[in-house]
Amino acid sequence: MKKCTSETSSKLDRKTVERNRRIHMKGLCLKLASMVPPQYYKSSKSKEMMTQQSQLDLAASYIKQLTERIENLKERKEKELKSKLGTSNKSSINNVDRPNKAVVVGSRLPVIKLTESGSSIELMLISGLHKNFMFYEVISVLEEEGAEVVSANFSTVGDKVFHTIHAQVKISRVGVETTTVWQRLQDLIY
Repeated sequence: MKKCTSETSSKLDRKTVERNRRIHMKGLCLKLASMVPPQYYKSSKSKEMMTQQSQLDLAASYIKQLTERIENLKERKEKELKSKLGTSNKSSINNVDRPNKAVVVGSRLPVIKLTESGSSIELMLISGLHKNFMFYEVISVLEEEGAEVVSANFSTVGDKVFHTIHAQVKISRVGVETTTVWQRLQDLIY
């Protein structure tokens, strides 16, 4: 008789586990469907009138569309960066005398672009994945020359690493000599 009771108990446990699994899956499906914006649903069918399978298909389609959009935006960003590098390379070191000072080194990697506008300085450094230099040394150069780093970040796109540093001049009367900073960075990186 014990065997019959344990089998019945085991069947009930499996039913309970299966029911809980279905409830959990239904909750996850509803959460996924809620992340699809309402304008993405066809106007003739609202989300409530769609079957669960239709909602999952729509969510998968939406995710695929977002993935394609991300890829297109990455390509666009890379083209923009290439075109900006192409136009800024023409400006070379002669821009140091202008009010919006910018210093750019050729199109081969690494590339240094240093822009000074008033009391703020922006340094963009583009290097390859295999070009090693210590990021803290670049920050040290800026600080030693009289700039205080406000933010520093980097991102990787393809085989290039883009470092961006924003700094403020510590003492506005003294300022920062961007040509000296540029020369020291060039010595450090090349």
